[in-house]
Amino acid sequence: MPLNVILVDDEQLAREELDFLLKSLPDVNIVAHGHNGLEAVQLVKEHDPDLLFLDVQMPGLDGFGVVKRLVASRQPMPAIVFATAFDGYAVKAFEVNALDYILKPYDKKRVAQVIQKAQQRARAHTPPSTTPPTQDAESLPSSDRLAALLRMLDAQAAATQQPAKIMLRTAGRMILTDPKDICFASIQDGVISVTTTTIEGEANVRTLEELLDMLDPNIFWRVHRGYLVNINHIREVVPWFKSSYQLRMDDKKQTGIPVSRSQTKRLRELFNL
Repeated sequence: MPLNVILVDDEQLAREELDFLLKSLPDVNIVAHGHNGLEAVQLVKEHDPDLLFLDVQMPGLDGFGVVKRLVASRQPMPAIVFATAFDGYAVKAFEVNALDYILKPYDKKRVAQVIQKAQQRARAHTPPSTTPPTQDAESLPSSDRLAALLRMLDAQAAATQQPAKIMLRTAGRMILTDPKDICFASIQDGVISVTTTTIEGEANVRTLEELLDMLDPNIFWRVHRGYLVNINHIREVVPWFKSSYQLRMDDKKQTGIPVSRSQTKRLRELFNL
């Protein structure tokens, strides 16, 4: 049986190069391409691939963040090959028990070796290990292996703590803002605007995903593709047309934030609606 493979890289040329090399190998079926970490998570859920080639460095959600989200969602894990231009990432790649890693620019022989390794594992029906190297993966139930990996990734995240302050540019000044004071953030024409209880400014990030990675995910919620809110600064939930909702925030303007249909279920669970 051919290996079903997904390629995820934010660089188009890198994706095309890897796609070309893989198509020259037997028994490899490329089922999807992704451009970023969020797409990677969704594509794995949709296609349940045997093998995932995952770029380490991507804006917003990086390769290791993808692994963490897949584990947290209890998604069956494919074998993962991390792709990077820096071999310093190899150590961390194997801390999360990747099948392998490859360096850019890609080498045809090296890619073939990775595929051969994945095919051997598939024939042996051996699932990718999901525990730190210091533990015996085969001695643990699957749920325990996932929990062990999640604990390890949480520890790694704690080691690289979120910044204590967020820098905002406003009226020619650069203001250091405490994340707990942020009411919401929005994106328009590629600019990330942040509103706190006292000021409005622009954040020095390119995407809301990148900003969210700097904040506590237990407090900040992506309610809409254009908005990120602090749930502690929601003043009111307002029923809207067609069974939708708006959030009235507690900033000075009491801004109304739309809740996307895909996030309505979470809203109802959060406030027992």
